[in-house]
Amino acid sequence: MAPPGRPRWDRPATLALLIGTAVVYVWGLGSAGWGNGYYGAAVQSGTQSWKALLFASLDPQNSITVDKPPAAMWVMALSGRVFGFNSWSMFVPQALMGVAAVALLIAAVRRWAGSAAALIAGAGLALTPVAAMMFRFNNPDALMLLLLVAAAYCTVRSIDAAGERFWSAGTGWLVGAGVLMGFGFLAKMMQAFLVLPGLALVVLVAGAGGWRTRITRLASAGVALVLSAGWYVALVELWPAGSRPYIGGSTSNSLWELAVDYNGLGRILGNHNGGGGGPRPTPSALPTPSALPTPSTLPTPTGLPTSSVVPTPGAGPDLSQMRGGFGGFGSQPGITRLFSGELATEFSWLLPAALIALVAGLWLTRKQPRTDRVRAGLLLWGGWLLVTAVVLSYMSRSFHSYYAMELVPGMAAVLGIGATQLWQRRTHVAARATLSVMSLATGGWSFVLLHRTPDWLPWLRWTLVALAVVAAAALWVTPKLPRFALAIGLFALLAGLLGPTAYTLETVAGVHNGGSPTAGPARSQRGGPGQNGGGPGQSGGGQRGGGVADPQIAALVEDSDTRWAAAAIGAQDVSTLELTTGKALLAIGGFSGRDPSPTLAQFQQYVADHQIGYLLVRQRQNDESRSGGTPNQGQPNNSQPGGNHSGEGRQPHQNQTGAGQQPTQQPGQPGGQWQGGPGSDSNGSTGAEITAWVKDNYPVTTVGNVEVYTLTK
Repeated sequence: MAPPGRPRWDRPATLALLIGTAVVYVWGLGSAGWGNGYYGAAVQSGTQSWKALLFASLDPQNSITVDKPPAAMWVMALSGRVFGFNSWSMFVPQALMGVAAVALLIAAVRRWAGSAAALIAGAGLALTPVAAMMFRFNNPDALMLLLLVAAAYCTVRSIDAAGERFWSAGTGWLVGAGVLMGFGFLAKMMQAFLVLPGLALVVLVAGAGGWRTRITRLASAGVALVLSAGWYVALVELWPAGSRPYIGGSTSNSLWELAVDYNGLGRILGNHNGGGGGPRPTPSALPTPSALPTPSTLPTPTGLPTSSVVPTPGAGPDLSQMRGGFGGFGSQPGITRLFSGELATEFSWLLPAALIALVAGLWLTRKQPRTDRVRAGLLLWGGWLLVTAVVLSYMSRSFHSYYAMELVPGMAAVLGIGATQLWQRRTHVAARATLSVMSLATGGWSFVLLHRTPDWLPWLRWTLVALAVVAAAALWVTPKLPRFALAIGLFALLAGLLGPTAYTLETVAGVHNGGSPTAGPARSQRGGPGQNGGGPGQSGGGQRGGGVADPQIAALVEDSDTRWAAAAIGAQDVSTLELTTGKALLAIGGFSGRDPSPTLAQFQQYVADHQIGYLLVRQRQNDESRSGGTPNQGQPNNSQPGGNHSGEGRQPHQNQTGAGQQPTQQPGQPGGQWQGGPGSDSNGSTGAEITAWVKDNYPVTTVGNVEVYTLTK
C-alpha cells in the first residue's frame, strides 16, 4: 500500500528509476581505467598508509597532498581497503552516491510538490550527461553533490517540522543541514557554498515562527557548518608542519589558504596565487652541497639504453603520455557561458524549459501564503540554480565544464515543480500555451546542441524537433481529449528527455580519463591532441583513455628500494607510475610543479640520505610540436596571464575567438602555451632549481623522451 497522499504508482515508479540509475551508473566500471590519475594515485596511497588517507597525500610516503580536501578520497580509499584497490572499488562508491543523490532529490521534491514533480526531478538529475559522467569518475564532485542534495532534504524536513519555538525538531534538521554543508566543504571546499543562498532564503521566507526565530535557527545551522568543516582545517593547521605532508596548491603550506584563495575567492575573482605564486629568479649557478659527492660518472641503470636520441612519435608509450585530456574548459566569462560550446551539451538540455517553469511557477504561486510549500520549493531550488549559474558564468579562473554538475539538481527540481503546476491548470489557455512553449524550447535547444556534434546520430536532432512539435500541438488540445491527457503528458515528457538520455548513454559507454573529462560522443579533433575536442587521453573528444607508463621506466621504478622510487616535476608524471607500480614517487612541486615543496635543500638532503632512486625529466619538444598540443604540455608559466594549476585539469589563458571555441596555442604568446614544462629551468620554480642541480651533478640516460637521472650509487 502506498503511504497516504501518495499514488499507488509512486513506489514502483521510484524504485524502477533508482534501479535503472544504478544499472547505468555502475555498468562497466571495472574496465573504466583510473579516471583522474591525480586523485587515483591519492586513493591508492590512502589504501597503503593511514596517514596518507587522513591527509589525501599523493604518495604513501606523504610528501605532498592533492589540491583538494580529503573527504572524497576517504570514501574511495576505505572502499579500496575493504575490497582491494582497483578501478571497481574506486568508482562504485561514486556511482552509489549518484543513486543516493537521485533518491534524496525525489524525496525532497515529493514532500512539497508531489510524486509526479519528484519523479521528473529525479529523472532529470539521473539522465543529465554531466551527472552521469561525474558519478562514474573519481573527482570530488560526486560526494559534494550528494551532500548538498542531502542538506537540501534536511532543510525541507526542517521547515516541515519547525514549530513556533526555537527548540524543535525543525532546528535539529536544520543543524543537520549545516553539518552536511560542512562536510561538503571537506569534499570540494567553497564550491559547496554556492547553494547556501537558496537554502537560507527558503528558511527565511517559508520557515515557521517570527523573524527572530528563523534567523536564530539559521545561525545555529551556521555554527554547525563551521564546526563540521573547521575541525579538519584546525587539525591540519595544528599538526606540526614537519610531520605532515605539504598542502598541495598552497603557497604557505596552509589548508586555510588553499580553501580561501586557491579553491575559493581566487577562482571567482581570478587573482589567486596558488602553486607557488609568481615566478622567482632562476639562479644562474647553484652550488653543489659539500656533503654530497659530485659524480662525474655513475653506472648506467641496467637494461636502459644510453642513447640520447629521442625516438620518433608513435614509437611507443612514454612518460609524456601519462596525461589525460586537459580540455573541457568553458568559454569566456559572461552570462552566455553556460549556453556556449561543448559546455552546454554537458548539462543544459532541460535548462530553457526549467527557466520557463521557474518563472511560471512563481507567477502561479504569487498570491499564496508565506509558508506555501510549492513556492518554497521553487525558492529553494530556483535559488540553488540561479546563484550557482551566476557564479559559474562569471568565474574568472580555472573553470571546468563539469562544474555544471552542481546546477543539475536545481534545474531538474524547478522543471518538475513548474511543469506539474502548469499541468494541473492545463484547462487554462495560458498554462497550455506555456507547456507547449516549454516543449518547443526543449526540442529546439536539443537541435542546437546536437548540431554541435553533427556526425553523431545526425537523424536524432530532426527527430527531436518533430517530436517537440507534435507534443506541443497535443498539449494544446488536451482539454478536448481528456481520455488521452495522461498519455499526451507522458509523451511530451519522454520526448523532452530523449536528447539528454541519448547523450548520457553515449557518455557512459566510453572511458573517461584525465583532469577535465567531457560528456557525450567523441568530437572531431581540434587544435591537436590534448585540447578540448580531440587528442589522446581526451575524454569526450577524440580518443578516450589515459596514458601508459613506459614499461622500461615502470620496471626501473619497481626495482627501486628507496623511500621514493623516483621523482618527477609535477604530479601528472608520477600518478600513472604510482598506479602502475604501486610504488611511492615524489611529485616535485605538486600538481603543476610550482608548489614550493620540496625545497632544493630538502631534495638534496633526500638524495644524500639515499631516499630517492631516480629523477625523471621529460625532454622539451620544439615549439612547432608544442603549439600543436603535444603531450608535452607541462605546467603553465604562471607569470603569464591565465597561468594556473589545478588537480582537475590545466587551462591555458583563454584567448578565444568565439563562444565555445578553445584557445589556439601559439608559441611565444603570453599564456598561449605551456611554457617551461616539467624539468625546464626557465620558470624559476623549485622544480627548475632541483632539475638544474641534478643535471649538473648526475648522469643521464634516455628512455623515449624521458631523461632518467640516477641519484644513487
